[in-house]
Amino acid sequence: MKFLDEAKVFIKSGDGGNGCLSFRHEKFLEFGGPNGGNGGRGGDIFVEAISNLNTLIDYRYQQHFRAKKGQNGMGSSMTGANGDSLTLKVPVGTQVLEEDKESVICDMVTEGQMVCLLHGGKGGYGNEFYKSSTNRAPRRADAGQAGSEKWIWLQLKLIADVGLVGLPNAGKSTILQAVSRANPKIADYEFTTLIPQLGVVRCLGGEFVLADLPGLISEASQGRGLGYKFLRHTERCAILLHVVDVSKGSVLQAYMMIREELEAYGHGLAQKPEVVVLNKKELVSEKCLKEEIAALQRKVQGPVFAVSALLRDSLSELVKYIYTVAKGL
Repeated sequence: MKFLDEAKVFIKSGDGGNGCLSFRHEKFLEFGGPNGGNGGRGGDIFVEAISNLNTLIDYRYQQHFRAKKGQNGMGSSMTGANGDSLTLKVPVGTQVLEEDKESVICDMVTEGQMVCLLHGGKGGYGNEFYKSSTNRAPRRADAGQAGSEKWIWLQLKLIADVGLVGLPNAGKSTILQAVSRANPKIADYEFTTLIPQLGVVRCLGGEFVLADLPGLISEASQGRGLGYKFLRHTERCAILLHVVDVSKGSVLQAYMMIREELEAYGHGLAQKPEVVVLNKKELVSEKCLKEEIAALQRKVQGPVFAVSALLRDSLSELVKYIYTVAKGL
């Protein structure tokens, strides 16, 4: 299934049904009079978060959604049926935004959460509604109220406890594969990861969700590489796991470059708790590794871990630390 995390759709609630203008007039029946029924209410537009979806691909090929119109009132005092409501099914973690892409209508973070986006139009009154002691034969019947309509944006932000960030080919996907049952694409070239990948990591009798994101590069804020296309998926993460390839040298420079991109992106990412991981330690000497760790620790507040994701060396200590921090233990 293709991953799609953003879609623009048009929604319209149903129009209300018209009221009926009708009089009862039957042979041999003494009492006649107005008997026009009211129109039915138009259908509402709802959005619901469900757990078995992880993409907005359904809204790639259908962008217009309209609820049913209420039925018109009828004679014999019959009220029209209400129009059927329409529900948009979205993955858990989807935000619904106004057309300006700034104002948040609702944030669907809980499975089964349902929010009404647009109410259907009210049905019009039939002439029986206006019958009174002073107006025995009203000839007034109202039209139904029109439904509401607008364009909205659906934006998916994956719900994960920990987000992997770093340069392309730093070994983020290898770490995800080593500590979880996820099976991301891994290759010896940059930008192997083109879409976010999730994995469940089990540790100390519990578990947490780890998200692997496509790599950032210098000037991502200006649209280079994949830019910030998927960085929104880290906004819900409690911790950022910053992975640096220690075998390429200039570890501090690579670390600072990613930090600058997180600062430029904003949304509080630069202020999130961070764990720095030097990957591919099997490719450098012990002396070089200690020097790089010492250089980083002068800039980094928290601990610096050195691991080999390929050999699965020192990963258990890293996972235990992340779990205790993510769960507040």
